[in-house]
Formats: sequence, structure tokens, C-alpha cells
Amino acid sequence: MAEAPPRLPDGVAPAAPILCNEPGSFAWGVFHDRHPRLLEQLCDAFPYDADQRRALEALLDESRTGSVARLSPRAHDAALWDAWGQRNYGRPWADVPFLWAESYFYRRLLDVVGYFTPGPWKGVDPFAPAKAAELASATVDDELAALDTLPQLANDQSREALLASSLWGNRADLGFQITADAAAHDGVDSALVADDRARFWTHLAESPASRVCLVADNAGRELLPDLVLIDYLLQAGLAAEVLLQLKPHPYYVSDATTADTLACLRRLTAAGGEAARIGRRLWAAMQESRLMLRAHPFACAPLPYADMPDDLCQDYAGSTVTILKGDLNYRRLVGDLHWPAVTPFASAVDYFPGPVVTLRTLKSEAVVGLQPSTLARLDADVETWRTGGTHALIQFRQ
Repeated sequence: MAEAPPRLPDGVAPAAPILCNEPGSFAWGVFHDRHPRLLEQLCDAFPYDADQRRALEALLDESRTGSVARLSPRAHDAALWDAWGQRNYGRPWADVPFLWAESYFYRRLLDVVGYFTPGPWKGVDPFAPAKAAELASATVDDELAALDTLPQLANDQSREALLASSLWGNRADLGFQITADAAAHDGVDSALVADDRARFWTHLAESPASRVCLVADNAGRELLPDLVLIDYLLQAGLAAEVLLQLKPHPYYVSDATTADTLACLRRLTAAGGEAARIGRRLWAAMQESRLMLRAHPFACAPLPYADMPDDLCQDYAGSTVTILKGDLNYRRLVGDLHWPAVTPFASAVDYFPGPVVTLRTLKSEAVVGLQPSTLARLDADVETWRTGGTHALIQFRQ
């Protein structure tokens, strides 16, 4: 499958891809600030030997100042990446699309630490210690205890609280925390820059309860509220079944896999109170195939959803609605491009095969669907509103 430019609907002008070659830009900072700190954390978390540490340093140097090298031809997915990156190999990392470059960095990182190679490190998630520490934290204890108030709320209050929790839970993304001081954001008056939640709830209420697809983003403190939202959709009769799409293997720092989902379910059931009741219901829903897990290889592809394969397209087309969580899924949905922010959301996602809603905390530059007055206010008042994690959006297209 060759890398293709995003397919744009009629009437929408092409937008240039976001690159990593502008010093001081968000994309440049990912490679020059975030990735070095990430590799330091990995070497602190694991006793990697000298060869592994040298290879990590070489990958970092290559990605900051060198040209893109191919995977080893012995890699199990070498043919796929040869096709996906045929336009990018041999070029400076800074000059290839940010979405592709960031994805390929993590694929190469897994190679360096031996995740796919037969041997003692095969299958060892390099991000597992950070995920486990977050899931075991006292903060999560408090968040799960707060679920005890849910039965006291009216239905409309519950649904709004759970949707907001799933939306803002994305601030727990571990990759974001590497370069963002979480304490600095707690006091910020966070705001929605687009809010289609009323249309989303109306669509669910007016549609025959069938299948809802939720495409997960991060594990831990984000996945927990996603699972609680899934429980609500099943309990309220808004979904007869939920298809939860996960990553087939570690991808970005905290992306959710099947193992992470099971860890979250166990965390819920061990918490007691309402959290435990939710955890037991979700466990039973999995046993009864009302909650089904999927881990499609395309979830770890460096491509926009416009290039999704037919079987994944059928999953989305057959769903009452697809809920896309998080920043990376948004970038893949609209294309990681320098869109004019006032580009209509419906136009940018015209290709998507079914109703879609995106719940996203803004942590990168691509954004569409804003009102001109909203854009003017944000640009005037908040310099980092696109990337700081202080603003969010809910956008829906039926």
C-alpha cells in the first residue's frame, strides 16, 4: 500500500502537511525536546545494555539531524513500511510529514529495544512502567471513588459528566506530560472551542440501539473514563454493543492495548463501590460479546483515516456512530495538515463512512471546524491554545 495524499472532498482546497522543520514549532519540539526526555525515561525504567542505549542515542541523533533510514529487511512489517514511506526514505526527518515521522520514530524505537525480535525483550512494552505507575496512583484512587456519586445524578447529569470525563481524561496522556507541567494546567480555565455534544446525544437517542465503535487513544487515566462511558451507553440502551478499537502493540507513549484495557478493568473491579460495579458489568459485557475488543494493524499505521482498508471502513459504516478519542486520532481523521481552522469539520471528514464524533484535547496544531469569532478570540488571548492541552473540542458529523 503506497502512501497517498489525503483524499479531500469537492470544494476543499488542499492544505500543506505539517512538517518538523520549523524551529520552535510544536512538531519540531516533539523531536528536539520530547523525544530526548522520553529516551532518558526509558533508560531509567529498564536496564538496557550498552548496545541498546547506543542504538537509542543513534535513533535520536538520526531523527534530529539525519536522514530517514529504512527498517531492516528482516523486520516482520518491512514491506508495509517500505510502501508507506517510499517517498520519505533518504530525506531529512525534518522534511517529511510530521504524522509519518512521529509514527516511524516509535516503530524504530520498538525495534531498538527488541520488542519484535526473538529474545528476552520480545513483547516487553517499553512504556509499561509509566502506565502502571499512573494506574496505581492515588489520583486514580480519588477519581474512581468519585464514581460513587453517579447513582445520585439524574440521567442527563450522568451522561454529561461521563462525556466530559472521557473528553478531558485525554489530558492524562503520558507523552504530553513529558513536556507539560501538569500543575501549570490545573488552574487554567479550560474551554471547548467547538461543542457538538447536543447533536451527538440527539443522534444516539434517535437511532436504533445497535453498535457504537469507540476508537481508544491513551491507556490509564484516559481509558478508565472511556470504559465508564461505554458502560453508560450499554446501561442506558444507547448501544446494544460496543466495539472498542485498540492498538495491536505499543505505539505512542501511552496508547492503549488489550493488556492496558484488562489492567483498567481489574483496577475498576478492585476499587470497590460504583467503580467495582462498573468493572464487573464491563467484564460480563465482554463475556457476552456486548463489549468487543479489536486491534486492527491500521491502528499503528502512519496514515490518515482517508486511507483506511475496506474491513475497517465496514466496521465504521455499520456503526450507529464512531467515537474517535484523542489528538492522534483527530490528526488522522482530518489529516495532519495546515488547515484554515475555519474549514468546516463536515467537509474535512466527508469521506468517513458513517456518523463520527471526535473527543479531543488539543495538543497539536491541526484543527478545523471553528467559528471565525472563536478563532479570533483564541488567537488574541491564548498563544498555546492549539498545543497546550488547555482547550478541547467535541465535533460531530452525522
